[in-house]
Amino acid sequence: MATRPDDLRARLEDRADLLEATRLRYRALKGVLESFFWKDRMRNHFELLREVAAVQPEVDATLAALKRRSEAEAWPRDAAPVKLMLDVSRLREAVDRAARRRLSSGGAAPVTLGEALLRLETEVLDAGPLLGGRVWAQAVELLPRNLPELRAACAAGEVFERVFKRPVAEGASAFSEDEARELARALPLGAASLVALWERLERYDSRGRVKDFLQRRMRRAPMRVPRSGPELLLHAAFWHDVARVRVRAVLEAELAPVVPREAELPALLSWHAARMSQPELRLECGDTFTEGRAGLVEAAAALAVLSRERPRGAWSEETAWARLEQAAHRARSEEGPEVEALRDALRLFVLLRGQASTPARLFSPGSAKPAALDVGGTRDLLARVQAARHAALRQGG
Repeated sequence: MATRPDDLRARLEDRADLLEATRLRYRALKGVLESFFWKDRMRNHFELLREVAAVQPEVDATLAALKRRSEAEAWPRDAAPVKLMLDVSRLREAVDRAARRRLSSGGAAPVTLGEALLRLETEVLDAGPLLGGRVWAQAVELLPRNLPELRAACAAGEVFERVFKRPVAEGASAFSEDEARELARALPLGAASLVALWERLERYDSRGRVKDFLQRRMRRAPMRVPRSGPELLLHAAFWHDVARVRVRAVLEAELAPVVPREAELPALLSWHAARMSQPELRLECGDTFTEGRAGLVEAAAALAVLSRERPRGAWSEETAWARLEQAAHRARSEEGPEVEALRDALRLFVLLRGQASTPARLFSPGSAKPAALDVGGTRDLLARVQAARHAALRQGG
């Protein structure tokens, strides 16, 4: 038995909403493509073009599925859902013909309508801006709000703003363990997205006016909710810069005198977050860290713990020194200024034993013997750690 027309709309579920929205987009885009000054109009409708291209695979799949279903169930042609399906199909063909007619003849023909629309956008942008066009208007043209890279940059920027916009009490952590994990995911996403956006501006703005204009403004704190594409870019770039500076400050304080590199920040953030609950967790080597570099970072963090946390009792002290020695063993192959700086920091830590200004009072002033603590003669980091550990634990006992 054929389906009643009143039931067809319900059976389409959310696909009816998709087709109705697509019909409106097709009508608007068809009018742009068929107009006399279509390139001028297209510059103001890149967002519409990208919306159509983004949902085109889903629209094509929906139309094909509905066509098969309507034929199998003998839907009446005068039913509203069938009319909607036929109307969208007719408009789709008209948009496809118009888009392919506007494309240049060079290169292989695009396979799908979505590919044709995105190539059309590229050709219009390659044609250059209108003569006398203002910089901000060109920025709006080049940065439609639904660019995938812009959406990704904004998603990362929202994380940075939420974490770093609030005031932090003196002595409190800049971010929680969960926030550190979020930042570790958002930093590479934001960096890659911003690089892609600046490259897009550089490609289509041959004179560099738009890119220079926006880069001069990106360090200004946003004063209002961003709405246009350039405003979204500036908002995301500002908070990404704030996040990089704040994260680097936290990690540099924890790892001094070792300075974290830019590519290491996300991995160090993840490690920093995990160490809040697992102090013994090792830093994994791989694409970001060599074995020696990971050990050097661990050694700097372990020395910072000894200097900062005032461990009490033989067990706490023994554990802290053991971690430092294990990290120094991993870093035995490392050389360079940072290794030298860490050696000097360890020597200074030993020489300041027992003084009132020393944060971690691991040494007894009364029983301290300078000869036993003079580990400055050796240039090997592991040997220096072992000598310092031996002296500290022996005097602590």
